[in-house]
Amino acid sequence: MGNIGVLMNGADSSAVTETVSLGKFDTEKKEDSGEKKIKVIKAVFGILCFFLIAELVIYKYVMPAFSSPKVTVSGQKLYTAEEIAEKLLPMNSTNWVNFNVGEAVALLSSESGIDNVVVEKKFPDRIYINVVEREPVAVTFVADDGYTSPVQIDKNGVLFPVKDKTLVDSNAIPIISGLPVEHMSGGMRIPSKYRPLIEQISKISSMEKNYFAGISEICVLPKDTGNYELALIPSQSKIKVLTDRALNEDALKYMMVVLDVVNKIGADVYEIDLRYGSVSCKIR
Repeated sequence: MGNIGVLMNGADSSAVTETVSLGKFDTEKKEDSGEKKIKVIKAVFGILCFFLIAELVIYKYVMPAFSSPKVTVSGQKLYTAEEIAEKLLPMNSTNWVNFNVGEAVALLSSESGIDNVVVEKKFPDRIYINVVEREPVAVTFVADDGYTSPVQIDKNGVLFPVKDKTLVDSNAIPIISGLPVEHMSGGMRIPSKYRPLIEQISKISSMEKNYFAGISEICVLPKDTGNYELALIPSQSKIKVLTDRALNEDALKYMMVVLDVVNKIGADVYEIDLRYGSVSCKIR
């Protein structure tokens, strides 16, 4: 009887162990299933985030790059942004990607009234253009299609059209006549031997006192030797003043003093010669 009891006790112990083992297996199985579900949810969430970010990139960066670029123009004074944009029409750039910076610079630089231009592309759809216009220091007149029209000259002797006629009418810059310029073409420069005259005028114009306000015209008088001399026409007098090529502040001051003396004398003088270091007058 004692042995049978022992065997029965051993069987009960084995059954309990088996029950515990099955319970542990079920728990581990549930935990694995939960982890798999979490992994699936994470994967789906990651895919959705990827597509969302991809869509944002496409709409914000890719699509704008293939649409018409947005152009911003700065620095211009007389040219309008529409005129600058019109100069770029030959490029036929329908989108930002196809916009050629070098070609744009070449097209705008070919405009005689533009001195310098910088073009930048900013991703995804921006074009920035900075323009520096030529500053006139003098005006001359050239024949164009049978008509005589005013043309401006910058400090480097480059000819370019007049966009603001009030500048010519106001006598803010001197008028030069007698330059051997028979026609006008884009970016054309006056002959090299006359460029020192333009440099002198530019230097005098940069001074605080406006010396050219009292001069209505500067006449270039060619000489047989190939050089030239100048004749200045005062705006408040009909007297012509002959001088050499050295046009500077001292020469203009000297001319004004001589004119003042002649006007006080009251003689009927029509020409004053300041060449050769002396003063001579011609009387009617």
